Amino acid sequence: MAYAIALAATAVASYLVWWLVRDYFVPSPFDNIPGPPSGSIWTGNLLQMFNTDSWDYLRYLCETYGPVARIHSFFGAKWLHVYDTKALHSIFVKDQDSYFRGIQAINGSKLLIGPGVFATYGDPHKKQRKMLNPVFSVGHMRNLTPIFYNISDRLQLAIETRVKDGPKELDILGWMGRTALELVGQGTLGYSFDPLTADSRDEYAEAVKAFIPSVVSTTGYRFIFPYLPYLGPAWFRRMLLHMVPNKKVQQIKYVTDTVHAKSQEIFFAKKSAIERGDQELLHAVGEGKDIMSILLKANLMADQEDKLPDDELLAQMSSFMIAGVDTTSNALSRILHLLSENLDVQAKLRGEVQQAQEQFGGQIPFDELMALPYLDAVCRETLRLHAPLTLSNRQARKDTILPLSEPIRGLDGKVMTELAIPKGTTFFLNLRACNTNKALWGDDALEWKPERWLKPLPRAVEEARIPGIYANLMTFISGGHSCIGFKFSQLEMKVVLSTLISAFKFERSDTPIIWNFAGIAFPTSTKGSLRPEMYLKVSSVSQ
Repeated sequence: MAYAIALAATAVASYLVWWLVRDYFVPSPFDNIPGPPSGSIWTGNLLQMFNTDSWDYLRYLCETYGPVARIHSFFGAKWLHVYDTKALHSIFVKDQDSYFRGIQAINGSKLLIGPGVFATYGDPHKKQRKMLNPVFSVGHMRNLTPIFYNISDRLQLAIETRVKDGPKELDILGWMGRTALELVGQGTLGYSFDPLTADSRDEYAEAVKAFIPSVVSTTGYRFIFPYLPYLGPAWFRRMLLHMVPNKKVQQIKYVTDTVHAKSQEIFFAKKSAIERGDQELLHAVGEGKDIMSILLKANLMADQEDKLPDDELLAQMSSFMIAGVDTTSNALSRILHLLSENLDVQAKLRGEVQQAQEQFGGQIPFDELMALPYLDAVCRETLRLHAPLTLSNRQARKDTILPLSEPIRGLDGKVMTELAIPKGTTFFLNLRACNTNKALWGDDALEWKPERWLKPLPRAVEEARIPGIYANLMTFISGGHSCIGFKFSQLEMKVVLSTLISAFKFERSDTPIIWNFAGIAFPTSTKGSLRPEMYLKVSSVSQ
């Protein structure tokens, strides 16, 4: 064991020495590209870009250096910050096989979640997507609509009991988190975590909520991920991990173990039920209409070369839960926050929803709900201006050429219309900057205006050919690694919003709301706090 630890330490030390020599003494092909000065000899610009209050720095980076800029990473490494639309199209779509999330991200995802869609690339990833894409079809989303309405009705009842005596300040983020967990749980796994009838605690639910914050807290350890497989078999690596005297490391070990154990329990119970016959599923949560039940059935009927092994199917479960809960709950919270500050928009939205509810005698059917113009405009505008995921990262798998929609002028005055990209180059792709680029969206690009979606978009947006899969936006990315569950997310948001906005009025309370930059932006009540919460004053529309 001592030999293995010494070997690992030597490998890490050697890598750091090589890294220092390469990045500080070897010229970079990006030295001629304008960019901000390094903020630190050790961390470059990363601490400026990645802290809970980095919104202003990212805006400065975009306004000062434009759609392509050179930034500094650990120990002087030169990376690229990009939101040029043609470059994004090349990375995400046209030349997507030339890029991947990077070996650190891939190995990290595989270690923490398993060999699912976040931990694969190339042909293995394409095989998984081939099996998964049909499962998220519009037809399946339509079947989930009654399930989502049932959950939203329970949420409405829970809030009604708390505001029946008058307006009350509620932690909306907490309620949206519980609701999103139940929506994703029932919709993807056919499993109920939270009845939403009273305060409750589920170990798996708590682990899912804690997963992303735990990963963020151990960011400094990611550089060792590529070397972990060389330390021996999984049982030996786990033994070494257990010996690490660090609370953050032990916390992420507990969280990942909890998520994996419960996912495994749900997965094999569901697989067994399907193998015994569909009649058992008819009496289960969701009546077998959930994503995992459909996926398991499709996998059983697939040709041998298309079948996915159990470990990959199991990994999809954890991936769905971890990727789907915080993004949806925080997006819903952001919309309600904006509506509380724009009561005229809230009233107009309520009128549209209530009129549709009266027309259909209650719940609005799937097709009509998705087609409500103002509800759609509110969702689109929020996801444009406040995409839950601000930055995405990619790394070049080979030497390639990156085309640009607008030329950039180098520090030596040379004009460049494309960039030679060496293998290993790391990119930070600014999704929000593309969504709010004034050159495309106009001078009001940083303002929240749902009405912009009720008229033709600016010609510049149409001509830019933004490579997003949704509404000329990069919010859900594009290409083979786009968000596979974006239709699922849209349905969740619209069902919950239509239910809540027709029954309640949301106003700002005296408690501050501070949105913190993170992998998924989250609100707190105190600057510098890491406790996610967002309080609004809620009252019944009928009062």
